[in-house]
Amino acid sequence: MAASSYLNSAPLIWSFARGGQKDVVKLTDAVPSRCADLLAQSLVDVALVPVIEYQRISDVHLVPDVCVGSSEAVRSVVLATRVPDLRDIRSVALDESSRTSSLLVKVIFREFIKSEPQWIPAQPDLQRMLVENDAALIIGDPGMTFARDGLRVFDMASLWREHTGLGFVFAMWMIREQAAAATRTIDFKAACEEGLKHTQQIIDYYEPFLGLPRSELQTYLTKNITFFLDAELRAGLNLYYELAHKHGLIESVKPLQFI
Repeated sequence: MAASSYLNSAPLIWSFARGGQKDVVKLTDAVPSRCADLLAQSLVDVALVPVIEYQRISDVHLVPDVCVGSSEAVRSVVLATRVPDLRDIRSVALDESSRTSSLLVKVIFREFIKSEPQWIPAQPDLQRMLVENDAALIIGDPGMTFARDGLRVFDMASLWREHTGLGFVFAMWMIREQAAAATRTIDFKAACEEGLKHTQQIIDYYEPFLGLPRSELQTYLTKNITFFLDAELRAGLNLYYELAHKHGLIESVKPLQFI
């Protein structure tokens, strides 16, 4: 099993790392894009993967009920720029650890802003990203902690809701079809519920690393991030896939198939 150690995935993996299901699986820590590669290469049977990879990796099913999503502002997936108007942005540096979010930025610019900047893959170093680019996409914990002085910061989930009226799903557990039977003993929803019961312990762990007030971390885990897949988030996910296909970012749209 592979998953990132970002704060936004902590409740989903708590049970497997420290809780009641820690002896059920072997957990590998990797950034989201690497989790997708491990799953695609059959190096793991289960991974918490950027949702766009469901359309790219063959023979995988989605785990129902749980996700990393946001119904309003996500806070940890942001576009930072010194340009006053999004329509004037000519180049965007894209965090290489992101795939769903990088494609989301492209969908929003093409579908809603009616603009096509140059897209530049980059390491998640905001200062370097903005040296030669008008804007930078930053995700995960780095997206919460950079200095915002002199910058306009656009929350990507908020932009998505502004234009669609829907929430957005960033990542979901995916299981290789061949491993479906062997992973039936894993209870992902119960794992998430257990993790959320340990929110304070999670905050204890992340507070010194992120340097953010406990109140902000509490709000992030209980309001910014949505961990359960509801009908609105599912509708947002389907629309995301449809628009990605419309704009030639994926070859086809595979219907949602849950384990």
